[in-house]
Formats: sequence, C-alpha cells, structure tokens
Amino acid sequence: MHPPCLFAAAHMARAPLLLILSAPSGGGKTTLGQRLLQTCPGLERAVTCTTRTPRPGERDGVDYHFLSPAVFGRQVRAGQFLEHATVHGHRYGTREREVTDRLARGCDVLLIIDVQGAAAVRARAAAHPALRNALVTVFLTPPSFAALEQRLRGRGTDPERAIQRRLRTARAELERWRDFDYLILSASPDDDLGRARAILTAEQLRPQRIATVNPHR
Repeated sequence: MHPPCLFAAAHMARAPLLLILSAPSGGGKTTLGQRLLQTCPGLERAVTCTTRTPRPGERDGVDYHFLSPAVFGRQVRAGQFLEHATVHGHRYGTREREVTDRLARGCDVLLIIDVQGAAAVRARAAAHPALRNALVTVFLTPPSFAALEQRLRGRGTDPERAIQRRLRTARAELERWRDFDYLILSASPDDDLGRARAILTAEQLRPQRIATVNPHR
C-alpha cells in the first residue's frame, strides 16, 4: 500500500501544483503518468489535443482530444492554447482552461507533454503568476539511447522512417534535461513511480505552498 500523495492536515491548506512530466518519445512518460494518476488521489490529468490519428486502444477525451487540423488551427488563432507545437508532422497542444480550471478548484494537475511543450509552458508561466507559482517540471530519461531505441521499436506502431525521425528528435531532447527542476533516470517502473511520487510529495510540503491556520488553536 502506497502512502497518500496529498498533504493532509486539518489545520493547513495548500496551493495546488502543476506537475509537468516530459521525456523523449518512447521514454515512458505516458506509462509513468498513468501510474501517478492511479496512485495519487487528487491528481488530475490535463488532456492534450492532437491532430494525429488515435493509436489502438486510445480514447478521445481520455488519452487525447483528437482534433482535425482545421479545428486545431481555429483554436490556436482564438488563443485557447497554453502551449502548442508541431511534432513529427502532427500538431499537439494543451488548452489553457484544461489547466487553469483544475488549479482554480484546488486540484493538482499532471501535464504529460514533450520537451517543446514544457519550454512553452515555462515561458507562458513567467508572465502568469498562478502558473508560475504552481509549476514543477520533471524530465524522465531512459538509461541509454539504445534502451530508448529498443522501446520505440518494441511499440510496433511506427514505420522505420517515423522511428528514425523520432530518434533524431530524441537526441536533441535529451540535451535539454538541465532545463527541468528534476531529473529521473529511468530504472524499473516501480522505481520511476517511487521517485516521481517523492518529488510530488516534497513539492506539496514546501512551506511557500502551505497556509497555516494556527495549528495550536
């Protein structure tokens, strides 16, 4: 039984977190994110949008919001996105309200995005106090480039040309690990989960996130 992720004390209230989990394609960020959501009550995922077609088993509104390029473009022009980018020939983005509405309700928010998206959110947060105060970024990296290539090939969902394109992008993304608040060197799924949970708990317990209401009264 895992201990609860959320800091719970009758005499304290805590500001919510926006936890960004990023990794190169095939780095395991989706799997780790799903396990965090399963084991951390009160943590909600912000569902991103994409113009790519669903992979087997993916559900619209759960794994992604699957949009046509035309609809995606209209929403970009309307200023609805917190971040958006073109990755491997497809557009990806996170609607700002997916994040801000959850933070306003006091929920911790998990955002699983690529390195480009994380950089865009950091830039947006610099001028947005609520996002800046909530933001925590984590980079998950495979133990080796060979391990990453093995994972990409093991998925069996992409043709060789797409795999090579993802590997080229991954080499550049791996150089960006210093841009993040935390680095997790991927080991076993349980080890990765334990480290991510430790980061979440530590950030929840930062004094600047907690407002005391006189615990001695």
